[in-house]
Amino acid sequence: MDQPANAVADLYREHNGWLQGWLRRKLGCKHQAADFAHDTFLKVLTRLERPTLREPRAYLVTIAHGLVVNHWRRQEVERAYLETLALQPEALAPSEEERALLLEALYQLDALLHRLNPKARRAFLLAQLDGLGYREIAVQLEVSERMVKKYMAQAMLHCLQAEIALP
Repeated sequence: MDQPANAVADLYREHNGWLQGWLRRKLGCKHQAADFAHDTFLKVLTRLERPTLREPRAYLVTIAHGLVVNHWRRQEVERAYLETLALQPEALAPSEEERALLLEALYQLDALLHRLNPKARRAFLLAQLDGLGYREIAVQLEVSERMVKKYMAQAMLHCLQAEIALP
């Protein structure tokens, strides 16, 4: 076993039990805690650069917390999608494959939007989902119309870089 893998193995031996306990308290489920602890160490193992850790528990908590937040956000996206789907006539219901593809696209869009600053994300959503014009968005966000244009340009650039099709 190489040196970096040994370091991760040591980190795992020393902190896995503690991390699972922390996650169990946060999630209320020992099985989910074990899954997220596993995913945390997998993320540590697959990182190209491994920092020297003075506070290994803080490092592990940061990674685990990010994984949990992403999981919760994905659940929220799926719940909203299923609620919207339930309002559609059954004849228009997508196949299971289409549903899976749509959900994956929604997860990617959600992750993309959460990389934007909050005002740019809100401007984009107000334009795309609510159909508001830049002037109306500027009023809601309490910024100039020029700033809204800047936010929209940031959002569009992110979408183009991620190759997500806009309506």
